[in-house]
Amino acid sequence: MSVSVWVLCPSVLWLDSDFTLTENTLDCGLGIAALRAALNTKPAFVLRGLCSVFYSNFMHEMECRVLSIQSHVVRGYVGNKSASFPLQVLGFEVDSINSVQFSNHTGYSHWKGQVLTADELHVLYEGIKLNNVHHYDYVLTGYTRDTSFLEMVVDIVQELKRANPNLVYVCDPVLGDHGSMYVPENLHPVYKNKVVPVADIITPNQFEAELLTGKNISTEKDAVEVMDLLHKMGPDTVVITSSDLPSRLGDRFLVSLGSQRTCKLMPDGTKSTQRVRMEIPKVDAVFVGTGDLFAAMLLAWTHHYPNDLKTACEKTFSVMHHVIKRTISYAHELAGPGRKPSPPQLELRMVQSKADIEDPAIVMEATVLTL
Repeated sequence: MSVSVWVLCPSVLWLDSDFTLTENTLDCGLGIAALRAALNTKPAFVLRGLCSVFYSNFMHEMECRVLSIQSHVVRGYVGNKSASFPLQVLGFEVDSINSVQFSNHTGYSHWKGQVLTADELHVLYEGIKLNNVHHYDYVLTGYTRDTSFLEMVVDIVQELKRANPNLVYVCDPVLGDHGSMYVPENLHPVYKNKVVPVADIITPNQFEAELLTGKNISTEKDAVEVMDLLHKMGPDTVVITSSDLPSRLGDRFLVSLGSQRTCKLMPDGTKSTQRVRMEIPKVDAVFVGTGDLFAAMLLAWTHHYPNDLKTACEKTFSVMHHVIKRTISYAHELAGPGRKPSPPQLELRMVQSKADIEDPAIVMEATVLTL
């Protein structure tokens, strides 16, 4: 097979085409597989080595890099351990800064480790800057308990956005759940006034969304209004990961809602908004690291499906379903009949779920809201 391809520089053209790739198709990622196929052919008209050089340069330009500032555990999956592998599987380069380094998550009977301070975070970031390798496409953050550390994260995000105005900041604003906070209360104003305004994608649960906006959610309409308030604070994409709203499928399901301001403009010049609702099966087990995995997967799938929150959410929630289903099945097998699985047995089966992370079978369908 011979292929005609423009490769970065329009002066290099591969002749004898069955089809032609344009710069536009390369930009949206559709040309990568075909370009790989082309390089495996042996056309008479072009030096293969030269094209390989251009291909390498092209792939370098297409590289997507994430700075993930989250916790780290030696054993198990939480924070960066939950986020890095799935993102790498999906083709992202991940640079990790560990906000804490613990032996295991704190749900175990015992744990040991160290906590990174705001000054130490600054030192690490300065080292990256000094080597001029601080260009990022995404920043991903999760749980933290320290206001000065969180404020340093904001400073870093703002500086990275000045260097790359297209950078997307994905934030899981971890504050609490089920009506109570499990971080110090002084983090609340920092998230509300400093973090959320610079974030592009946020993944609060119902309690966190209510806390950030000051509005309670009792109905689907309330949830939409809360997401609109969060949009006004800054983020273009908001996913309320769980809520107490009644599910149309019964009490064995919980409701998640999402809202995304897209690039498509309305007649009045404002961004159009896509809103979705999903019914998620409840699982009778406590997992750690699922929120970190969720935020990472939403980052990945909104990247691959920009302006299509429905598909991005279906992919994200389906990955979650497959990982959790595999984990709980394995945990019950280890625990034995009638026994409650232990924290080590409930560690996410991440590596074993690689195929589901790469190409999840869609088992969660989103409904587009027309409110």
